[in-house]
Amino acid sequence: MDLEEQSQRGRFITLEGAEGVGKSTLLPVVLQTLRDFNIEVCCTREPGGTPLGEQLREVLLGTEESMSAKAELLLMFASRAQHIESVIEPALASGTWVLCDRFTDASFAYQGGGRQMGAEKIAVLESWVQEGLQPDLTLLLDASRATSVERTQRRRALDRIESEGDEFFERVRQAYLDRAAQDSNRMVVIDANPDFETVCETMRAELLPRMERWVNLAATISH
Repeated sequence: MDLEEQSQRGRFITLEGAEGVGKSTLLPVVLQTLRDFNIEVCCTREPGGTPLGEQLREVLLGTEESMSAKAELLLMFASRAQHIESVIEPALASGTWVLCDRFTDASFAYQGGGRQMGAEKIAVLESWVQEGLQPDLTLLLDASRATSVERTQRRRALDRIESEGDEFFERVRQAYLDRAAQDSNRMVVIDANPDFETVCETMRAELLPRMERWVNLAATISH
């Protein structure tokens, strides 16, 4: 892919974090920030994002039957494979930017860390399913477990994964932070403990300079 083709391709941005960090609240703010640059954005989520993916999401989060960690991981990647082929890759190829609520970092955190499966098998699936596709930027919202629990308790009934205990979510949080430390150019950790407006300001401070650089770079190459 030459520079001009790269400049015409959309950017891929993901939002990550454990339960209760405020992803759902911040997502519309990130989306509007992107649209303020007059960029066409496809907003999607994982698991889900396609009719098949949404059906798998119901199985993953709603089933009352005991599910093995391997089955959970494979269903996540089954949903992801369909998502990439049907939504993410076509959008990026057409020049549309993609904003996704969770992606593969969540598998490394939840199944790799939370379920204690480790990273090796997940990395194999990542390589096979994604064929090199990676987000251009990942905003990782990080909050203490106490903050997350307080926020989660205000919500509706918890799903199968949200119902896991403190030790599970401490492992999830640490796996996220470890992955961010290993890939600090792509993953930006945002302190999600403060109030909403403060978190928004931090997010914008991280996102806006990158947006300006990407937009200016695309304009320069195309001309």
